[in-house]
Amino acid sequence: MLSTPQPRMTDDFPLLLPALAKAGTITRLVLCSVFLMLLTMVAGKSAHAQAAVASAGKHRAAATGAKGRKRQIRKKAAGAGTSRTASHGRHRTGGHAAAAAAATGTAAATVAAPVAATEKASASAKPELLSRCGFTEASRRHVFSRAVYVLDEETGTPLYERNAETVAPIASVTKLMTAMVWLDQKQLPLGNRLEVTEDDLDNLKFTTSRLRVGASLSRADMLHIALMSSENRAAAAMSRDYPGGRAAFIAAMNARAQALGMPHTHFENATGLSPENVSTARELAELVKAANRYQLIRSDSLDKQKMINIGRGQLQYINSNRLIRYGQVNASVQKTGFINESGHNMVLRLLVHDRRPVIVTMLGSDTAEGSRLDGVRIAKWLNCSLN
Repeated sequence: MLSTPQPRMTDDFPLLLPALAKAGTITRLVLCSVFLMLLTMVAGKSAHAQAAVASAGKHRAAATGAKGRKRQIRKKAAGAGTSRTASHGRHRTGGHAAAAAAATGTAAATVAAPVAATEKASASAKPELLSRCGFTEASRRHVFSRAVYVLDEETGTPLYERNAETVAPIASVTKLMTAMVWLDQKQLPLGNRLEVTEDDLDNLKFTTSRLRVGASLSRADMLHIALMSSENRAAAAMSRDYPGGRAAFIAAMNARAQALGMPHTHFENATGLSPENVSTARELAELVKAANRYQLIRSDSLDKQKMINIGRGQLQYINSNRLIRYGQVNASVQKTGFINESGHNMVLRLLVHDRRPVIVTMLGSDTAEGSRLDGVRIAKWLNCSLN
């Protein structure tokens, strides 16, 4: 068997090996160069990246430093402000306090202004009797007195009037003027006794009295029963016991009426038994106001009862006004009166809610009960309507 000899590379390519060897060396050099270039590029990028990082760090540090400096500046400024506030605290506090007080005052004034205006309007509003308190046309038709005048003394406001300008006899309401004129004497020893005489008897109406001729009373007791019980002989004795006598006393009564602004008021005697003793419901309000200034008139007219020593014994007297006697109203002055020509009369200075003075004058009721009921009705109107 024949074998074909295989050619060997070393034999067929005698020049290739040196070439390949040289080529390997060159290739290695190229590869090394490329590798070095790659390393150089990588190192350059790394250095650039580190430089960028370092720059960014510098910028952040600078920014942080700037912020820190700003914070420090603000802290210093705040410290300086605090220092200035502390150093000028009193002045600035005073200024702020004054400003706050002014602002508060302005606000308070703004709030208080409507309140003050409301209070002023309420205070300046005239009082009136209210329909919800029974002051209705139907109720007024049931008033028995022919002439009525109701005056709020505090404001000078007439609250109700009926025929208040009509001149009419006033009967024993006269005794309020009798008491005032008698008390106006400069020297009047009230403890001295005064005797009833025949000159004190009623020769006009021929009324009777428990005070008999010869009875002796102190002047104080004469005044007391004339006002409280409308004792006619006591009033007659008082008018006689006056400098110049009874005529001078009557003249003084009329002069006092004119001085009080009562042009339609006239007196003929001190008892009121004469129908010529006349006035109006409106003018009697002035008489009541004047009488209220006398402490003895106030106390005596409101006393409910009194035991009187008449020299030969004692007499028990009671108040002729049942509103006062039974405590149905609160008043500071009162007086009643009756003769046939006048009907039943009553004047009062009521104290509404125990403090607010209102004058009530009523003339011409046909009965004493009608006059009393009028007083109760008017007092209810007042207590409900007024503060």
